[in-house]
Amino acid sequence: VSRQLKEEIRRGFARLEEPLAALLAMLESSSDWKGKGHSLGYCITTELQLWIKEHPPVPQSGIKLKKLQTHVLGMLSQCPANLLDPLISIYQLHTADRNCLLEHVSHLYLQGDYKEAAILSIKLKLQPDQDVEKMCTPLLLQDKANLVEDYVAEYPELQRKLLQTLDMWCDPSFNIRDITRPYQGLSRYKPEKFNRRVLSKLVFRLLERFNADPALCPNVINQRHLRTLNYLFYKRFVEKTMTEENWADHIQSTAGENRWLQGQLVQLLLRHCDTHGAARWAQHCQVPPEMLPEELQQLHIQDRVEEVTKAGNSEASKKKDYYQLPIPRENIHFLQTWEEMLQCWQKVLQPGQVVGVDMEWRPSFGMVGKPRVALLQLALKDEVFLLDLPQILEQAEAEGEKEKLPHFIHMLYSDAAITKLGYGMSGDLSSLAATCSALKDMEKQMQGVVDLLAVDKQVDGLSPEHGHEQRGLRQPEKGLSLLVQHVLGKPLDKTEQLSNWEKRPLREEQILYAASDAYCLLEIYERLCKDPESFRLGSDLTESLVGKQSKKPRAKKQLNKQEAPSPSGQECQGPSMEPPCPPAPISPREFSVVCDNMLQGLGRYLRCLGVDVRLLDNEDDHRRAAEIARQEGRVILTSGLPYQTLRSQVGEGRCFSVNCSEKAKEQALQVLKHFNVQVSLSDIFSRCQ
Repeated sequence: VSRQLKEEIRRGFARLEEPLAALLAMLESSSDWKGKGHSLGYCITTELQLWIKEHPPVPQSGIKLKKLQTHVLGMLSQCPANLLDPLISIYQLHTADRNCLLEHVSHLYLQGDYKEAAILSIKLKLQPDQDVEKMCTPLLLQDKANLVEDYVAEYPELQRKLLQTLDMWCDPSFNIRDITRPYQGLSRYKPEKFNRRVLSKLVFRLLERFNADPALCPNVINQRHLRTLNYLFYKRFVEKTMTEENWADHIQSTAGENRWLQGQLVQLLLRHCDTHGAARWAQHCQVPPEMLPEELQQLHIQDRVEEVTKAGNSEASKKKDYYQLPIPRENIHFLQTWEEMLQCWQKVLQPGQVVGVDMEWRPSFGMVGKPRVALLQLALKDEVFLLDLPQILEQAEAEGEKEKLPHFIHMLYSDAAITKLGYGMSGDLSSLAATCSALKDMEKQMQGVVDLLAVDKQVDGLSPEHGHEQRGLRQPEKGLSLLVQHVLGKPLDKTEQLSNWEKRPLREEQILYAASDAYCLLEIYERLCKDPESFRLGSDLTESLVGKQSKKPRAKKQLNKQEAPSPSGQECQGPSMEPPCPPAPISPREFSVVCDNMLQGLGRYLRCLGVDVRLLDNEDDHRRAAEIARQEGRVILTSGLPYQTLRSQVGEGRCFSVNCSEKAKEQALQVLKHFNVQVSLSDIFSRCQ
């Protein structure tokens, strides 16, 4: 706004006997004050607000001010958001009769102006006198979860009530249609955004944002734990990629003493084990005998030493199929004291040093909170250091020197003369920041860092020596393990990945796994730098990687995401082995898909681009996608466990798994690239939305 206009506005106010009444008259007669942005009405209102602070008017009589307040209240529901605060301030609405304010908000609510009622309630701090369930339900149906969060943000008691209400709705026995039925005619109603899956994610978001007690939400927590149990059984009995010891540790800690979860655990044991095995593991997890079926109660439990020994021998025979650490065991050092640490840092902080960096934390399987690093691995050419971070930090704090460890880590990451190798370093660093708050801004100061995840996408095909070697029925490799297989010929053994890394002492298998994860980065980097052409990389690989990454490295998928990790194992999770010729380009109009019910956002995005999309309803079984795909010749888009089932029911290449942790736009780009769909300007919004 020009200085001349501001001065003219202020001179006008000075000449008015009743500037407050005049402002309302002007706004009502103006045509542009309801528009977005900085209209003339907005400029005049904000100038009046400043002018009043400099020239306090003669106090209005109670009756006159009350009339003005009643008048302005009638205008607030129509005015743009940027005028709310100035008008509330000018007309002192915070001093108005509270019952009058509540009555006005109630009137807005009954008119169906739920968003406006909530915003005004927040501005006037009316929430303590309102019913949180009543106010928030229509907002959730309109997919306005952010407004719901703001509504309860300053009121812990309302946060608790909201969480308890959402948790009640997530009870499997609760009929969620009882909530939605009164709002069938609601404008902008989005029923697909109002189901247990979405509500469960919202609960976890609120628990984390408000640091609330998870005990407020037993249904949501139990369902998340049940998904974790299902995932653990899948890893152990279907994928067979989890050791018995890790699996037993996690199922015991997940079920705990919760009677409902113990009952679910017994059912899973009976489904995946014989009666002897089910009884043995039920006893190991301390399931009360009265919860066991009669056949298990009567069964005499005995340890199967022979079977365990046989399984151990079988495990050992498989080791030769995996990457082997090339340094002797005595060169792996587990450090727990500051004195031991100093020897490590003297070797690591050398100019010209190349260091493989990795971190491990206890998997949280989607529960609240960010993971805290339990082990920091630093690999040099001849030795590997495993840093017991919880123990070292505890010792440093006890000695009043808790800044020492962050100081050394800062020195490592900010030294351009030391090359740091990682894989998905952004994810590692966010967990490191959660472990030690002094490290939260370290990512901005990094120099000399090479994130091999960025190279991963460029590596073309398997390493020359090992080509397309078949590896039996083992699950497809992904992530770093796949890169190791491509470059070094054998994948990583990931059976210890889901270990409890906080438990001490670490087992020998965990120590070897942790050392291998960091050391393999050195071998990959050396191999790629020596022979980039074999992997169809540019010959200036070293120059282009070190310290010149223009893009922020993508975080590797963490196990504390809202959902348990996808066990689909589809090749697109890592660098895929592309076919020699990409599919022929097609237009969106020629591309027909059916989206599984967890991918409705992706489906709507693809439809905006002109793709022929069918969406499964929330109540539909995943197998319905296969029926539609066969009947209508559509490609199935799915994610996670359903991929394993669905791809076997349709033709080769007719089922595609997307990364559920990415946003709809990134998922859509992945789909379009994979199927070579070429979108033109005329395709956008060419279909009914």
